[in-house]
Amino acid sequence: MTADRAQASTASVTWTNAEPDTLMARVLAPANLRRAYQRVASNKGAPGADGMTVAELAGYVKQYWPTLKARLLAGEYHPHGVRAVEIPKPKGGTRQLGIPSVVDRLIQQALLQQLTPIFDPLFSDYSYGFRPGRSAHQAIETARAHVAAGHRWCVELDLEKFFDRVNHDVLMAYIERQIEDKRVLTLIRRYLEAGTMSDGLVSRREEGTPQGGPLAPATIEQTTLG
Repeated sequence: MTADRAQASTASVTWTNAEPDTLMARVLAPANLRRAYQRVASNKGAPGADGMTVAELAGYVKQYWPTLKARLLAGEYHPHGVRAVEIPKPKGGTRQLGIPSVVDRLIQQALLQQLTPIFDPLFSDYSYGFRPGRSAHQAIETARAHVAAGHRWCVELDLEKFFDRVNHDVLMAYIERQIEDKRVLTLIRRYLEAGTMSDGLVSRREEGTPQGGPLAPATIEQTTLG
């Protein structure tokens, strides 16, 4: 879907204002939702466990948004489980992605857009992963600058299965330091704990965060704040 088509589709959806200024209200604000929809539509992506495609999202939201919004505001929304997909690693083996439903990708993207301005200023200036306006190329240039300044060592680390082993309670404790809206905190935890569907079976997730949704990189970043 092109950006123009995404804009035309979202224009047909009525995003109504939510409530007085709270974090959840900002997540559900019409301008934030339109931007989230355009991002999800432009990224395309495969269907989640429910089989809904990105092309079907606008019609679904147009029909069911009032119900979805009411459940989000009441703290009663429960995400779908993610669809497990194995993708090959460059050096062999596979890693598992968890593909959320397109509705959950919309909600996660809307959350991400409001969480980023809260958490990004707290990160180290030397943190480059999953941050807006930063890249691996910038990290390399920083390493080169350290070498040029006379430092002798650069260390590369790869924490094995780090995403799969994140402790939910520790992660949420970091997030709770900055977020007071209980509905947002509950929703983030529900996304962490959403089951994984593979071969028609749903397994419960007690640790780790699935790679594949908009919110996953942002929640992982919080583990560096402690």
